[in-house]
Amino acid sequence: MTASPTGGTERVWRAGKLEPMPIRPLPEAPPSIHILGPTVFLVALGVGMGESYLWPRLVLVFGPDIRWLFLIGVTLQAVVMLEMARYAMATGESIFFGAARIFKPLMWFFFAVAILVYIWPGHISAGAAAFQEITGINWITAACVGLVLVGVVFSLAKVVYNLLENVLSVLIGALVLGSAVIASMVGTWEDLSSTLSGMFQFGYFPTEMFSSTWFPIVVGSIAFAGPSGMQQMWYTLHLRDSGAGMGSHIPKIRGLRHAGEQEEMPSRGYMFDTSDPDEMRKWKGWRRWVTFDALLLFWGVTMLVTISFTVLAKAADRNSPDVKALIEGGDREAALNAMAATFSSVGGQALGTVFLGFIALIGMNATLGLFDSFSRGQADMTFFFVPGAKKMKMSHLYFAFLWGLIIFGVLVLLLGDPDGPSQILDILSFLSAFAMGAYCVVLLLVNNKLLPKPIRPKWWSNAIIGFGALFYLGMLFYSLFAYGVVLD
Repeated sequence: MTASPTGGTERVWRAGKLEPMPIRPLPEAPPSIHILGPTVFLVALGVGMGESYLWPRLVLVFGPDIRWLFLIGVTLQAVVMLEMARYAMATGESIFFGAARIFKPLMWFFFAVAILVYIWPGHISAGAAAFQEITGINWITAACVGLVLVGVVFSLAKVVYNLLENVLSVLIGALVLGSAVIASMVGTWEDLSSTLSGMFQFGYFPTEMFSSTWFPIVVGSIAFAGPSGMQQMWYTLHLRDSGAGMGSHIPKIRGLRHAGEQEEMPSRGYMFDTSDPDEMRKWKGWRRWVTFDALLLFWGVTMLVTISFTVLAKAADRNSPDVKALIEGGDREAALNAMAATFSSVGGQALGTVFLGFIALIGMNATLGLFDSFSRGQADMTFFFVPGAKKMKMSHLYFAFLWGLIIFGVLVLLLGDPDGPSQILDILSFLSAFAMGAYCVVLLLVNNKLLPKPIRPKWWSNAIIGFGALFYLGMLFYSLFAYGVVLD
């Protein structure tokens, strides 16, 4: 390992122009096969409105053969997840810190993009719209109450990460089992067969897709195939708070009531000795641990839920023959309404209500993960790179961003577009593709320039991440230049 002494005998790893990382021991990796872990945040964000709302709508309009694009999107994100974890587990730093080591304006670019893309209350609004169908309570009121509830729950927690990991694990378990039960009740074996075969219809491009109305939505839906936008970058912060790899040397963010108990945050991350065979043995254990997360917990669970919702969309197409025309006519809620009606048709109005409650739960589930992630990311960049910010605790910065996000969301809901939450979600999904193409470029630079050679990614991994950059940015700019619009 290339290391150099500084201030005595301490060995460090120099990465970029920022403060070098002291060398510390890497902790032993936990068993590879596990249930709970930081991937629960990615699953909570990934198994959400894309799988339950955006992709069923595309299936209703273009048929199940469009799902090959989903397969590409979610597989690409599994590889991205592994490469994001590489830097975070090796250093205990977020990918934002890594971007700053390359070139500080890169990090500030993501700081600005997060504000541009993620301050909009799209997920909770879509869930609130379903809640309105159940209770008659106006979706704006329900969404505002939900936002405040999120802030209160986070503020009362002792350690935010521990609370969210447990809550989201329960919600995701309900989501996976519930979606499978719903699909089995309303779908047929033919629905399942066409859903599975549609994942492999590579090159299927219906002509209607290439329009100013639909192509930007398809682009956004591919970005929403799993966690979208900067959610993979925020995953590096959840890894750190979970104590994964060198993140074990970094203190956790505490709830607002317990912020005074937080230990002092170091000014940079750490590196382990990659020339030590025992350290490399432990590193391989951590890579097996996160690979299990990526392939089974992330890719597998996300795929299972979207298969269930696609089967439900196919059943809705039979039960409501006019749903495609309604969607093409601009009725953004037609897909969800048709799926709820299909569920009601096999179990009565009560089961239709259960389905809408399920969608409301998904909206709250995604909001919990998204608001936490946004606040972590902005607090991390502010703490380390805004002069004077270290006078505050990381926890205080976290809650400043969280409550700022909540207040802005309430104002948007009260004063914003009265057409409904779907417009917010469509815009959010399209902007996410821009962030994802950009972070693929940064990921290539960070992992190949800042990490010691023994733990850098393989050539094939770099090739996949490079393809991701071209894929996301290429589709986005094609949409802009071909149609001159973001969304119609």
